[in-house]
Amino acid sequence: MTIRHTRRVFLSAATMMAAAMAATACGSPQDTASGGGDAAPVKVGLVYSQSGPLASYGKQYIEGFKAGLDYATKGTGKVGDRKIELTEVDDAGDPAKAVSAAKDLIGKGTKVIAGSTASGVALQVAPIAAQNKVLFISGPAATDAVTGANKYTFRSGRQSYQDVVTAKSFIGDAAGKKVVVFAQDGAFGDANEAAVKAVIGGAGATVSSVRAPASATEFTPFASQIKAAKPDLLFVAWAGTTAPAMWQTLDQQGVLASTTVVTGLDIRASWPTFGAAGSKISFLSHYFDGASDTEAAKALKAKVGTIDLFHPDGFAAAQMVVRAAQEGGDDVDKMIKALEGWQFDSVKGQMTIRPEDHALLQPMYQAKLSGSGTEFTATAQKTLTGDETAPPATQMKG
Repeated sequence: MTIRHTRRVFLSAATMMAAAMAATACGSPQDTASGGGDAAPVKVGLVYSQSGPLASYGKQYIEGFKAGLDYATKGTGKVGDRKIELTEVDDAGDPAKAVSAAKDLIGKGTKVIAGSTASGVALQVAPIAAQNKVLFISGPAATDAVTGANKYTFRSGRQSYQDVVTAKSFIGDAAGKKVVVFAQDGAFGDANEAAVKAVIGGAGATVSSVRAPASATEFTPFASQIKAAKPDLLFVAWAGTTAPAMWQTLDQQGVLASTTVVTGLDIRASWPTFGAAGSKISFLSHYFDGASDTEAAKALKAKVGTIDLFHPDGFAAAQMVVRAAQEGGDDVDKMIKALEGWQFDSVKGQMTIRPEDHALLQPMYQAKLSGSGTEFTATAQKTLTGDETAPPATQMKG
């Protein structure tokens, strides 16, 4: 594991009274006894993918987090007179490494863990947070199972349900509609098919699937099956290097012209894989540069330039960390109470942490691409509110 220590020391923007109160409430016993000295830092462990298959996601997350920390602390890097001390650990997308890192950080007195680029990591770190009674704020990991995992676990990104309900919005009332899921065989395809059946099928649509082996390189037979099904909506869940050939085939075989084809809009680096098909696809989107024009978005853009998919997750996580530390000090139960039900303005707009299961209600987007290849530009066709994309409430598991 690679560990970086980041300590940001600035002049406090808090008033003298607030600083004095924070020092009294949160300073170490040595500080209180001596009547002076630096207050103990707020220790935050960031366990995320600096390397591995999701390293590009992790890079966006940490850039967003640091921009969000600057925004939430008004450039001070402090809560009251306490420095926010970040310890960054690379889990490389490996749950075992993430668990080891989390335990090590907790053993060193860290009360707040954030990160989790990968869903598998988040699902392993969440129980560790509960066992050790520390705050855990999951990041880009989209698995629905993070919501309601336990009272110590929150999320700063969206979840899969919000993706799928955004896809559903393209066909309006789903009752009586035909939906086909086109995906590769394997766990990724299984998860997406199950989600579409639960969300869109549960709203009255008939859902079927066309599945391709992960090794497939010829897609004409699958395109023929899709056209023969005559769906009102084709939901495509695809990953890997065969994506350009798959999209080209769907385009050439007339699938894109015959029905509404929806897929998720990934990071900007992936956009060229759509080729000439890109402008013919309807996209559900978590975020892209220009999707919103909030003050937080402007602040983030000033720091990172072009905003990409997972920058907002890091930004929101930092806002949540600052809120927790401001209201809770080092008392994790108070941190939890400070976050439950909290509404705050972030990059995407208004975010609401649902108290009963810690779902993060947030805007989602319908998007289109124009242009081609590396010159694609995304525009929002519709913004769905946090209430419109809210997942069903789930019972807290612990």
